[in-house]
Formats: sequence, C-alpha cells, structure tokens
Amino acid sequence: MISANLSAIFYLISGILFILALRGLSSPETSRQGNFFGILGMIIAITVTFLTVGNFSTAINYVLLFLVIGGAIGAFIAFKIPMTAMPELVAGFHSLVGLAAVFVAISAFLNPQAFNLGLPGDIKLASLIEMSIGAAVGAITFSGSIIAFLKLRGIMSGSPITFIGQHFVNLILGISIFVLIYYLCTTQSESFFWSMIAISFLIGVLLIIPIGGADMPVVISMLNSYSGWAAAGIGFTLENTALIITGALVGSSGAILSYIMCKGMNRSFFSVILGGFGGDSTTSKEKKKDQKPVKSGNAEDAAFLLKNASSVIIVPGYGMAVAQAQHALREMVDALKKK
Repeated sequence: MISANLSAIFYLISGILFILALRGLSSPETSRQGNFFGILGMIIAITVTFLTVGNFSTAINYVLLFLVIGGAIGAFIAFKIPMTAMPELVAGFHSLVGLAAVFVAISAFLNPQAFNLGLPGDIKLASLIEMSIGAAVGAITFSGSIIAFLKLRGIMSGSPITFIGQHFVNLILGISIFVLIYYLCTTQSESFFWSMIAISFLIGVLLIIPIGGADMPVVISMLNSYSGWAAAGIGFTLENTALIITGALVGSSGAILSYIMCKGMNRSFFSVILGGFGGDSTTSKEKKKDQKPVKSGNAEDAAFLLKNASSVIIVPGYGMAVAQAQHALREMVDALKKK
C-alpha cells in the first residue's frame, strides 16, 4: 500500500511519459523512443494501481492473472499481424477499450459501494453522470469499431450502407441517450441504464455503416478519440488520475488527428463524425461527368512498366484494397521473374 499523495505523484509522472510518447511518435526518427516512454508510463500506472488496492493479495490472484492472459494474447496478435493489416488491428483494439469502459460502468452501477460511490439506488449524482457518459461513449466505440474492422477486413462491404431517414433516426437515438441519462440520474432505475447502453451500441453501428471504405482511416482515428473520452469518463468515476490523463490525451489527440486527416483528404469533419450527415450530395449525373478514363491492364503490362521505370512509388491502402494489391504485386513479381 502507498499513500494517496505518492500515488498521485506517480500517476503524474506516468501522464508526463504519455505526453512524451505522443511527442516521440510524431516523427519516425523518435518513434522508438516514444514507444519506450509509453511502455514505461503504462508500467508505472499499472504498478501504482496494484499498490493502491486495499486487498493486495486479491489483486495479485485475480487481476494479475487476467492481465498476463490478455497481454499474452495481445502480444501474439501484434507479432502475427502484417503491417498492411494494422488499420483493422487498431480498430479491433479500440473496440476492446470501449467494451472495457462499458464493463467498468456496469460494475460501478451494480456494486457502487466497492468503488466508494454510495449504495445501489443512492449513487452520487456526479459519479452517475460520469459513468453514464463513459458507458455510452464506450458502447458507441465498441460497436462502431467492430463495423470499421469488418469493413477494413473485407467481411462487410466497404460501400456506404444507407436507408431513408437514417440521419433522422440517428438524431432521435442520440437525443434519447441524453433523455435516458437524465431519467437515470433522477430515478437510478436499472431499466434506464440498460436501455441507454443498448441504444448506444445501436447508434455506434448506425454511425459507421454509412461511411465508405475510403474514409475508414479518419473513422479509425475518430474511434480512437472516442475510446479516450470513454476512458476519461470512467477515470472520473473511479477517481483515477492516470486514467483521466491518459483518456484526455488519447481523446484530444485523436480528435485533432481526425480533423487534420479530414482536411488532407478533403472530407467534412462533421460529416464523418456524424455518420455522413451533411456529406457530399453530388448527383449521379455530376459524378459521372467527373469520372476519369481508366486504363486497364494485366500483370505482364505492370511488370513491363516496372522494369523500365526509373523510380517507383507504392502507396499502401487499407482493408480489402491491401489484399488485392498484395495479390497483384505477387503476380507482377512472378511476371518479372519470367522475363
């Protein structure tokens, strides 16, 4: 056991290391150093969290066991996954962050005395608001990240999936989440709590399905931001400084990165975060007019061009496009070997 003041100091050190990690990851030359700072900060945060637990033996027997199992699974996946599949890997890991926020919120709501939040039916108002927001954003992050993963993996079509009145439905569901949080805070009824989580899962799906595969990089960054805000909300509920700092860093940096990517890709930031609302409304006639001629070819043609080119630039894509590109590159390499 360590004192609250000492744990706060270590959490602050951990937060500073996370900031240095983000700074390091901004450049390829310092990315390794940034990763090191991030790992060190997480080790400090986890260690301090263990030392602040009242029943340390219980934490070692249960939490550490699952921590080792989860870490081993994560390390195995990270080592096996190819770099071209990194976007869907990030989407999958974001979904787990959101789901973790939902589970923590559920635990805090069902057993508030374990978190010093009060008694069932008499939870502190501030804590109830914080856990509700954390659970809602976490649920949206989880379901949205699953859809993004399926689109990037090619399991689901990368084309936008839309239906009549979709934006109106999303608006109604979004408003209903705030209404349910209000009634949850006034009545503390379990039915309102579970309804809020269920609708949040649904709206996460509806927000991502109308976004096409070309915008998935922005969506991944946006979901990264959502996962950070979900973690920050749960951090306030648990009164955990490290979780608040880390969540705020991830949330703000993800939002800034999403905005920069939208500007770079000539996309509307609000269109992406609102599930395509207010997006490009160009008619099909205008789209056909803007289409450029496409020159088709086979692997032998590409091999001939590559053989006679002075320099070649290959721009990696995402999801299904990567698999198709890899297949085409293999065919071109075989054609070059024959020549």
